[in-house]
Amino acid sequence: QVQLVESGGGWVQAGGSLSLSCAASGSTFKFHTVGWYRQAPGKQRELVAIVSTGGNIQYADSVKGRFTISRDNAKKSVLLQMNSLKPEDTAVYYCNAQSGMGYNYWGQGTQVTVSS
Repeated sequence: QVQLVESGGGWVQAGGSLSLSCAASGSTFKFHTVGWYRQAPGKQRELVAIVSTGGNIQYADSVKGRFTISRDNAKKSVLLQMNSLKPEDTAVYYCNAQSGMGYNYWGQGTQVTVSS
């Protein structure tokens, strides 16, 4: 089992940057695909970026070129660097870990607010 705790987030003006961090517990972190999802008010949760156990990375089209995801298996952490933020990036951001068996683990979420 994996437990996830997010940190970072907050408020920033458009064009600014924020960094999100996710700390994981559990010995099987390195065997999980990990990443970030977000949910804006009135919208469904959507993928932002994920990185597989082999290091393959996938980004949502809306964040390509602006966001960077990285994982550190030794530290059991996942980072999301967000640059050139836009008001439409405003959402609650959730850290996720998915096992090869399809089990999904979620953090509690952290709010990101981008003002215009």
